[in-house]
This record gives sequence, C-alpha cells and structure tokens, in this order.
Amino acid sequence: MNFRKYLLAGLITLLPLVVTLWLLKSILSALIDVFRAPLFWLAEVMHLPVPPWWMLALFSGIATLLLLFGAGVLVGNFLGRQLLDWLDELMLMIPGIKGIYGATKQVLGAIQSGQGGSFKEVVVVEWPHPGSYTLGFLARRDCSWAVPGGESMVAVYIPTAPNPTSGYVIMLEESRVRPVDIRPEQAFTWAVSGGVVAPLPSALAEKP
Repeated sequence: MNFRKYLLAGLITLLPLVVTLWLLKSILSALIDVFRAPLFWLAEVMHLPVPPWWMLALFSGIATLLLLFGAGVLVGNFLGRQLLDWLDELMLMIPGIKGIYGATKQVLGAIQSGQGGSFKEVVVVEWPHPGSYTLGFLARRDCSWAVPGGESMVAVYIPTAPNPTSGYVIMLEESRVRPVDIRPEQAFTWAVSGGVVAPLPSALAEKP
C-alpha cells in the first residue's frame, strides 16, 4: 500500500471542503460578534438567560438574510435609493473609513457592471516578473497624467486571491497587454478561487 499516495489523494479530496467550512465558520463568527452585544443587552433587559452559541448563530444568520433582503428592497425604490445615497455620503465623510469603503464599492461596482467604461475588458499581463502572467482588468487608457509620454500606456487592475478587492494597479505600455475573450465576472471568479476555476471563452460560456 502506497501510504503517501493515499494520504495525498485524501488531502486533495477533503481540502476544498475544509476551506469552505473554514470560510463559513469565519463569516459566521464575525456575524455572531456583530449581534452578540445587542442580544446580550436584550436578554438583560428582559431578564432572560444569556443566549447559547447556537441561538446566537441562528439569530445572526436570520438577521443577515433580513438585512440583505431589506437592502435589496431599498435599492428597488426611489426613497430607498435616496437613503442609500445618504448612507454612502455619510461613510465617505468618516476619515479612515472613507478610503476603504469608497475603494471597495467602486471596485465591486466596476467589476459587476463596467461603470464608467472600466473593468469591461479582461486582459493578460506579465506580472509580477518576466515569464509570469496573470489576468487583470483594463481600468483606463492614457496615463499621461502620471507618466510623461504616457499617452500609449494603460492602467490595469490586478486582483489578488482570495480577496480580489485588495489588488494592484499598474501602468504599462498597451502593447504589453493582451485582451482575453472572457467575461469580467469569470475573471473575478477565477481570482476568488485562487486560479482553480478556469474561465471559459465568452462564446462557449454563452452556450446552453
């Protein structure tokens, strides 16, 4: 019996499940921490026993689903959009938070819908050193504002894995950028998966 062979096969088989469970546990723990204080306060006011962990987890999951549903409803009507716009303005006025909030919102919005003409085109660039390649999003053309003679240069956003919102922005000659026939959301998924989920060309992905 080849012990090493079966050990490696077992690792490859179970690793995706372990990573998924770890991510879910991390998300659930973060949600529980958010709702822990209000639940403890409510239990104290109503003279109830401190809620156990499973109740915290259940309440946190339900509250998160309701929050996401409520945000979706708000986006769908005029007053809701006005409220969300006011919330955006408030977040962008807080020092330290406005940079993170604004950058994350812009990146996700651009990747999702190509706002402002950016992030619609997926490209391959040589990064981080010669002989290594990765996918990126064409952010803008004409970098003359930053580099003398940069009219022929482009800005490319390179997402990192598994959090593609914390990536790199590089400027390079457009001749060194090669367009790829895949959709932006596919490149986004590729980055989140750490390169495991290979994108399909747009022509193949659109087939039923």
